[in-house]
Amino acid sequence: MTQRTDGQRLIAMSIIHERLKAVAEDVGHLLIRGAFSSNIKERGDCSTAIFDVAGRLVAQADHMPIHIGSLLWGVRALLDRYPIDTIAEGDAFVMNDPYLAGGTHLPDISVITPVFVEGALSYFVGNIAHHADVGGPEPGSVSGASPSIFWEGIRLPPIRIARAGVADEDVIGLIAHNTREPMERILDLRNQVGANLRGAALMQALISDHGARAVADAVNGIVAHAGALVRAAVTALPDGEWQATRYLDDDGAGSDPVPLVCTVRVAGDALTLDFTGSGPTAKGAINLSPSSLEATVCYAIKALLGPTIPSNSGLIDAICIVVPDDSVVNPAAPAAVAARAVTSNRLAGAIFDALGQALPEAQRMSASNDSTSLIVLAGRDPARGTTYVYPESTGGGAGAFAEHDGADAVHVHTVNSANLPVEVLETEYPILCIEYALVPDSGGAGRQRGGLGIARELQALVDGTALTVRSDGHLFGAPGVLGGLTGSTTHIIHYTATTRTELPSKCSRTLAAGDRLRIETLGGGGFGPMSERADTAIATDILDGKVTLSAAEQHYGTERIAACLPKDHETS
Repeated sequence: MTQRTDGQRLIAMSIIHERLKAVAEDVGHLLIRGAFSSNIKERGDCSTAIFDVAGRLVAQADHMPIHIGSLLWGVRALLDRYPIDTIAEGDAFVMNDPYLAGGTHLPDISVITPVFVEGALSYFVGNIAHHADVGGPEPGSVSGASPSIFWEGIRLPPIRIARAGVADEDVIGLIAHNTREPMERILDLRNQVGANLRGAALMQALISDHGARAVADAVNGIVAHAGALVRAAVTALPDGEWQATRYLDDDGAGSDPVPLVCTVRVAGDALTLDFTGSGPTAKGAINLSPSSLEATVCYAIKALLGPTIPSNSGLIDAICIVVPDDSVVNPAAPAAVAARAVTSNRLAGAIFDALGQALPEAQRMSASNDSTSLIVLAGRDPARGTTYVYPESTGGGAGAFAEHDGADAVHVHTVNSANLPVEVLETEYPILCIEYALVPDSGGAGRQRGGLGIARELQALVDGTALTVRSDGHLFGAPGVLGGLTGSTTHIIHYTATTRTELPSKCSRTLAAGDRLRIETLGGGGFGPMSERADTAIATDILDGKVTLSAAEQHYGTERIAACLPKDHETS
């Protein structure tokens, strides 16, 4: 047999890597197209990935970074619970629990399917999807005030959900009927099982084309390559130690602000992220499971040091993570975790702040909204004669860079879903969207301006509409960098016919027909001194309505604004 040259092996590895990623992407497309719930089919709140039999992450689709940790830890939990010789072709396994199955929070349900090659278990295809409700006292199962994991819905260790290629309807029914909207759960769970079957078939086709040995060698090479790229990027940094602290508004149970501390240490090619100093295990639901922490770290390192680094276990293994016991970033069971996305994004902001200090100015970024303002509306839809649960997390402004403004109205960091289109919202739920717009003046001023937050105002059309708010950034805006100003804070307001009530970041209440809920999310931080902002950029901001005239005059002075604007523009 002819030996391959190093160049040929590298080419083969690259081809196989792209095909592995394509398998994950194909499963993701099928998962979204086949979904029943709007949270998956419209918002894309799901992820997919490929793993080898050793439990290593091999390839992932570009979906939600926070989900990948849950899938990886789920595969590990599956292998710990079931000996390999007890797993059969056609099986599939379902799980969600952060303590029993490496999950992030209970609404994120994973389905993992083994792939057999010539009768041997060789790989796994995994997908994870955020289900709109998994039980518990609060619709949506995401209350930031949950006192323990037992409050948050049905808990699933790794269990079989399919045998011999046939979904187990008893298991699906047991899960579904412990939640609100059981038919939605049934259909989405069946879809998750089916999407993985497509992935398994594609993996078998890939192996048939290239050979089992070649694919296994390529996987080893891909994982090693990712680790080498991380170490090379770390070597290019100066040795040293940098620290940053970001704060959560509260712990969900009425506490003072909760610190999230990140200390970055670089020594040669070794990178350590130490979260000692972060707050204790929270009494509310902001605790971050280990899989969520790992996913947050890996996302941040990839974003800051090498966006082209392959997303696999080689990246993860190249980083040393230190966490204090019994803390908000390493909670003790049975601590609640429903609001973990808030903490994940704030923690990503702390990592960006700390590691950013080691980067050249051209690679730095101001803080983004670093939050996920999630609301859940639920109740009865009289037009359909059914109940409904509508969850949605709203994005905000991204931080500014050295050479350009931050992006407006985006999800950032480990949450990468879309907002539900107004047309779908009003078709599927008894809710009216009154306004969907940018929030003027929400981006921090600077040489480059922070991105703007989102205003979304909704009106309940039915009495007794239940509301759950799980948010953050109401007290602390996104800090600027190198002289840039801090962005705005989040505001969530409940309007009745006669009252206006600004809501805390984590709460529940009931809306009457005609009541309105207004969400205004925070903007990103500015970059560099605002005195260095170009006159043309200032004028464009005002003319586009992104910055009000009064705010511009406050930042830049009346005379400069008058000189920037067209002579026929009203300046008084």
